[in-house]
Amino acid sequence: MPADGCVRGMARLSPGRMEPVPFEKMHGCGNDFVVLDGRRASIPLTPVVLRRIGDRHRGVGFDQLLLIELDDEADARLRFFNADGSEAGACGNGTRCVARLLFDEGAPPRLRLVVGDRWLRAELLPDGRIAVAMGEPELDWRRIPLAEDCDTLEVPLAVPGLPRPVAVSMGNPHLVFLVPDLGAIDVEGIGARLERHPILPERGNIGFAQVLGPDTLRLRVFERGVGMTLACGSGACAAMVAARRRGLVGDQVRLILDGGEVEVAWLGEGPVTLIGPTARVFSGTLAPELFDER
Repeated sequence: MPADGCVRGMARLSPGRMEPVPFEKMHGCGNDFVVLDGRRASIPLTPVVLRRIGDRHRGVGFDQLLLIELDDEADARLRFFNADGSEAGACGNGTRCVARLLFDEGAPPRLRLVVGDRWLRAELLPDGRIAVAMGEPELDWRRIPLAEDCDTLEVPLAVPGLPRPVAVSMGNPHLVFLVPDLGAIDVEGIGARLERHPILPERGNIGFAQVLGPDTLRLRVFERGVGMTLACGSGACAAMVAARRRGLVGDQVRLILDGGEVEVAWLGEGPVTLIGPTARVFSGTLAPELFDER
């Protein structure tokens, strides 16, 4: 984000000159989003404004806010922001929701989307679900990033009662603990402590996955900058990659999340594909007063 915290686009508007800003509320398996369209006019988003919109009592509320922007080489450029006002590097369920909006606008059933420096492909499946090729997982400690050189399949992080986690980046950093009994884990408490662990210089998403079979995982994730969510698309991809690298699952896995189910496919190399449902909840407008920081 630029130094002044404002999302760049066209000329910035002051709240006194702004019209109400249209938005869509969507979710993927309960992972909920406010979606803004920045293709026609700039939207002055700052950390303060993002936190206001994200307030579930005084704003709209979201796990992430999604901003659609124009891109000369792709069908759209996407940016993601967390409820604490920080910018996120990736959001699998959010990408699927934006793809759903673009398909509803009449876009062809296959899209090219850009998120940061990652190129993603989205496809509308015959059953109405959205599949997104999320790009290749980053497995090198420098690229995740971690603060020290280590084997990312066995990260040297000691948590009493837990095995060593696997580190993966899907455009954002994840630590995945593969545990025998997810119900016995204080996911929120441990996740909150580890999100800012020194081994994670950019903070991290903390996932806990239980293998229920060679093609099924149960997953809960404490998300960086958000907290507990009902689903995490990039976390589902990271968990599948972690379990497959450990030899615990095959090439395609069903993940049971608090808010629903998704599927993830990965052949052990190449892009990871996330498949799941999306839902449009309601449309509305944000009052210009929400953007006034005076």
